[in-house]
Formats: sequence, C-alpha cells, structure tokens
Amino acid sequence: MQPRPMSRALRVFVGILRPMLVVLTKRDWRGAENLPDGGFVLAANHVSHLDPLTFAHFCVDNGLPPRYLAKASILDAPIVGRLIRTTEQIPVYRSTANAADAFSAAVEAVRDGGAVIIYPEGTITRDADLWPMSGKTGAARVALATGCPLVPAAQWGAHQMLAPYTKTPRLLPRKTIHVRVGPPVDLDDLRGTPVTAEVLAEATRRTMDAIGDLLGQIRGLPAPTGRFTIRGRRAEDGGL
Repeated sequence: MQPRPMSRALRVFVGILRPMLVVLTKRDWRGAENLPDGGFVLAANHVSHLDPLTFAHFCVDNGLPPRYLAKASILDAPIVGRLIRTTEQIPVYRSTANAADAFSAAVEAVRDGGAVIIYPEGTITRDADLWPMSGKTGAARVALATGCPLVPAAQWGAHQMLAPYTKTPRLLPRKTIHVRVGPPVDLDDLRGTPVTAEVLAEATRRTMDAIGDLLGQIRGLPAPTGRFTIRGRRAEDGGL
C-alpha cells in the first residue's frame, strides 16, 4: 500500500501521541501487506477504550491515516471531542434521524479512495474471554455499496493497559500490542445481488469469522464457535 497524506490536524495529534505510545508499548504487527491501495473498509475487534489509539498507531506507521466510524458521544465531548473532529473522524448517531449520515459519509470516503475503520461489534466486547462478539452490518453495508475490499484485522494487548470498562490504566511494565491484518474477506458471490438482510448477515458472519481467526492466531487458541451478543447469549451476526 502506498502511504497516504494526513491532514494537518491529524499530523498534530500523531506528533503528540505517537512518541508516547512508542515509549509505553512494544509492538507485534503483522499483515500490513494486506492493506490495499484505493478505498477500503478495515474491520477490527474492540477490547479496550485505549485500542483506538494503539490501532491508530499501527495504521499511521503503515502509511494509513486512521479514520474511524466513532460514537457521536465521543466526538461531541467538549474540547477533546471537538479536537478529534478536526481529524475527519465520522460520527455515528445511533437511533436518531441522523443515523444514516454515518453510512453516507463512510461510503463517500471510500469512493474518494479513503479507508474507513469500523468496529463491527459497535462497542467493547463483553465476552468473558474477550473474543469478538456478534457483529453489526455496517462494515458489510459499506463494502457492498461501494464494491470496495473489506479487510479484517485483530488486535490484542491494549486491554492489559486499560481493562474493558475500567478507568485506571496499568502502563508498566510495557505491554505488547499485537495486530494482525488478513486478506480481504471474500464477498464476490454477494456482490451484484440485492442487499437483503440475509446477504448482510452472511457478509458480516464471514467478516467476524475472519477477525476471530486472526485473533486466534495471536492468542494461540481456536476461536469459539458462535459469538456472544449483548443479550448474553451466542448467536448469529446481523442487525444494525
């Protein structure tokens, strides 16, 4: 993948945060050769409030300006949220009249040749063993609407610095941040067909399977069959 230009605002954030992450973390990053040129969706698991920063570190060091579909509550936060907005992150307003705006913005970004990072789980995993939960269909929707590659990635290690749903970091000793990027998910048989709920669910299932397999490679464990849902049971992928 050819390195991509960063906005001035993003360069400022990178200049401040990257040296800190270099000092505080060790890095085991593999699969960057699977990041394509042109527009694409990068779908990853979510294990910590800190992993958007550590995953962004991986992206920046591999020439990819991180652009997330992010919860509007984060981007609407006073001062910090407004600063983050200047880096062209895309707010997601769930269950509102503006909910479709994020999809439209993501599609536009990809069609313009950009890359958009989406966490299909929609929130930090609540699986007891931190495996990916069932996925929502946003990443598949964007990939099928644009015809772009949908690239799976797994990350592991940020939860050791800041455990899920906690506020107290444990920065020392330095933790290793693992990232694995896989080849694009095969969606060829689903492209050019009506984008039904069944098609979206199948595309999402393949995406989450790929992410789970990559995480299994990092952890040296087989990914579980079935996935945890917010309702506390294992089920198929799908839904908004």
